[in-house]
Amino acid sequence: MDYIESYYNSFSEDERLSPQHGQVEYITTMKYIHEYLNGRKSAKIIEIGAGTGRYSIALAREGHSVTAVELVGHNLDVLKSKLSGDEDLEAVQGNALDLSRYADGTFDLALVLGPMYHLNTKQDKLRALSEAVRVTKQDGIIMIAYCMNEPVIIRYVFGKDNLRETSDMIDADWHCKSTPKELFELVRTEDIAELDSELNVTRLKLIAADGAANYMRDRIDEMDGYTFGKWVEYHLATCERQDIIGSSDHTLDILRKDQK
Repeated sequence: MDYIESYYNSFSEDERLSPQHGQVEYITTMKYIHEYLNGRKSAKIIEIGAGTGRYSIALAREGHSVTAVELVGHNLDVLKSKLSGDEDLEAVQGNALDLSRYADGTFDLALVLGPMYHLNTKQDKLRALSEAVRVTKQDGIIMIAYCMNEPVIIRYVFGKDNLRETSDMIDADWHCKSTPKELFELVRTEDIAELDSELNVTRLKLIAADGAANYMRDRIDEMDGYTFGKWVEYHLATCERQDIIGSSDHTLDILRKDQK
């Protein structure tokens, strides 16, 4: 937790999502949230690892009843500072590994859009995912975000000439290894599938949340409104293509909780 807290005390999640290249992930995730809410106007939603509230606040202002659980105190303070007081939003400090304050089957939709970036043991990943599934209603939806392995190898290790500095963090299969001090846990599609196989869920979709946006971030940030709109249109038309999932910086795994 110390590594995570230190990082987020000096990192602005809002700034990450604000440039045009960062908006792609937000636009995409919100599109699928709305798709699976299926027109529902007052869903019960929990966001586990809510950060500074970009998604939680937007959904509360749409009329949903939102519970925002965030581990890092600084992030929680920023989230609360944005509230007008009119939102149906409860913001609490908590850990994705323990949602025992919430009963089984409480929420229509569970969002896990940050915790899986930082859990580097299979045990902790399954514990967090199992908690998210537990508090979701039967036939409810769970959406989980992951950071993918290949963009880091391509853009950071080779693209920024960090091969020698990172060689001890990469295994023979070119899979990045991490410990808590490296902060981010990087996965491949087969790692996600393995986790899903141990849960009482059915996968509905696995999508590329930002696709190629981070490979060409400078160009995307320079686009005029018309061109950026077309880029988003292209991205949304291709983000479900499984042949590009592993090259996206972020993926969104969309699951339905099965009947017992």
